[in-house]
Amino acid sequence: MSDFLAILSFSFSVTGPIFVLLGLGVLLRRTGMLTDGFIDAGSKLVFTIALPTLLFTSIAKTRIAESANAGMIAYGLAATLALYIVLEWSAKFVVQPERDRGVVVQGAFRSNFGVVGLAYCVNAYGDAGLAAASLYLGLVTILVNVLAVITLSRSLHRSQGVGRIVRGIATNPLIIGILLALPVSALEIRLPELALRSTQYLADMTLPLALLCTGASLDFRSLRSEIASTALAALGKLVVVPVLLTLGAAAFGFRGIELGILMLMASAPSAAAGYVMVRAMGGNATLAANIIALTTLGSLLTTSLGVMMLRSAGLI
Repeated sequence: MSDFLAILSFSFSVTGPIFVLLGLGVLLRRTGMLTDGFIDAGSKLVFTIALPTLLFTSIAKTRIAESANAGMIAYGLAATLALYIVLEWSAKFVVQPERDRGVVVQGAFRSNFGVVGLAYCVNAYGDAGLAAASLYLGLVTILVNVLAVITLSRSLHRSQGVGRIVRGIATNPLIIGILLALPVSALEIRLPELALRSTQYLADMTLPLALLCTGASLDFRSLRSEIASTALAALGKLVVVPVLLTLGAAAFGFRGIELGILMLMASAPSAAAGYVMVRAMGGNATLAANIIALTTLGSLLTTSLGVMMLRSAGLI
């Protein structure tokens, strides 16, 4: 009984703080303390400054050769690509109308790595989890952004062009933060104390602010529409993708923190950035918002169950 309680305590220590901050964001929005202006400005601050700073700080202080697992990263990228292909193929048979297929596919494979996924890893493994997840996050973010453009363009019959995709990746603040940190880490450059303390202040506020804004932006009332496609995307995001990716990782011999990071990143809810992309490309933005809302709520439960199962099996 004590072992079960220990496993239960660990699983909720991973997801519990995220649930509290998301719930606080919902509550503060309803009481009017968090306004639309605050949410927009806060989200922009997180994406353009705070989160890139967090990733930069984490990687810059870490010896990449010691903490980065090339095998874990390679598997994560390959598994993400394989699952995208399966989802794209399956959507042809189960998602109607055709223009919604890209929204469903994106919602199923594109995780909120930078906020919820990273928060899961930090809660589970502390600084070690942050360091190991940061480089993985950067590389998989590039891949899922490219795949998201491809699937939305296919279903909406719109051509984005290679140049536009490359520009989008090159100007992504998260990618820039990671690329700037790599030479600092590789050359073991010691940053001035002023720079370290300043960047640490920004890094420390990232996840709380991001989770508050995410919670405040959720609108569960919209779930009444597009329920069939929303449920399909949620099933893929919360069950199919994390289960298949985690089983594959275990079969390839990943254990401990590596298996934990792969599972936690895959089980994070659908990325909020997906809504912005769908809306900009003229897709079904209501469906995209529904998917984000439902997977954000459901991820807290499914991730807790996943952590409990892997922990009880002695795999993480």
